[in-house]
Amino acid sequence: MISYGRQSINKKDISSVVKVLKSDWLTTGPEVLKFEKKISKIVNAKYTTVVNSATSALHIACLALGVKKNDRVWTTSNTFVSSINSALFCGAKVDLVDINLKNFNIDIKNLRTKLKIAKKNKKLPHVLIVVHFAGHPCDLKEIYKLSRIYKFKIIEDASHALGSIYLNSKIGSCRYSDITVFSFHPVKMITTGEGGAATCNDRYLYAKLKSYRSHGIIYLNKEKNRPWMFYQKYLGFNYRLNDIQASLGISQLNRLKIFIKKRNSIAKFYNKKLKNLPFKLPEVDTKCLSTFHLYVVLIKKNKKKINRDTFYKKLLKKKIKLNIHYIPIYRHPYFKKLGFNNNKFQNNEVYFKEAISLPIYPDLSERQLNKIIFSIKNIFK
Repeated sequence: MISYGRQSINKKDISSVVKVLKSDWLTTGPEVLKFEKKISKIVNAKYTTVVNSATSALHIACLALGVKKNDRVWTTSNTFVSSINSALFCGAKVDLVDINLKNFNIDIKNLRTKLKIAKKNKKLPHVLIVVHFAGHPCDLKEIYKLSRIYKFKIIEDASHALGSIYLNSKIGSCRYSDITVFSFHPVKMITTGEGGAATCNDRYLYAKLKSYRSHGIIYLNKEKNRPWMFYQKYLGFNYRLNDIQASLGISQLNRLKIFIKKRNSIAKFYNKKLKNLPFKLPEVDTKCLSTFHLYVVLIKKNKKKINRDTFYKKLLKKKIKLNIHYIPIYRHPYFKKLGFNNNKFQNNEVYFKEAISLPIYPDLSERQLNKIIFSIKNIFK
């Protein structure tokens, strides 16, 4: 079975984990600190806090920015549920912004209109969570301009985008945001099994992120005679990453550029082989470098009358498993109860009916790629 995505683990990854298993320290320790410093260096951020998942990172990012009960937090309608759940964990009121049909990121025009209306109604967001879908960076400069006008904070959900570049700035550098969040789930750019990180450039935010990660505790390092002394300042959580996971992450980071290069190579292969078929292929802005975490196509009307669901089933019979990214937030039963409906998200509705993710991951072989293309072409013959 060819899956839409999977991890890439080599001997160096395995030996790095074994080394930690043989050491005296398994929980959060020196490897975690090394991992955080390495991430900061790669993305050009001052501070990094690693945690046990990107969901945890999003949650503590909201807390660090002061999101509390009845504050308003917005995000895009096309994302995984954790992007919006992180705000709900804080008791916030949530709302969604439609996507564009170019790169399927948050639609700036729609956002601008929604902010004008929100200002009139005195319902502006406290925080906007933008998602770099499939590894394609959002138009952060325009979003940042709007944040200065309407006074909201920005969290970048870059779960798909470790290694992406926007206007010569690394995603994660927080040039146009307050905090950036990454994911280290097995299908993401690098993996720690499960894991995530939050980067920032503000020392105060960093202190809060670290504290919320570990029970809300503050350690009093200045008290030389009592180095064991600490106190709980916030209601925090046990969101820590351990040294076993961090050692794998460090090893994986050494191959990040190779992973990105391979993913972009596969994307170019697909672009070339699929250009004459009834697909809308993904577009990447020339001022950006995408990591191509996902390769999403829209299936257009065709003579064979093949729709998205039929296409999925036919490839599954060939042992090629695709995926859908994502079921729109507002279509989930939980969010329907909160009052969301399909009519407000016209672009996302078009997208959802036609979108499908093709296999893309570093270890995808040339033979497998040729099988995928051959199978797809046969469907439309």
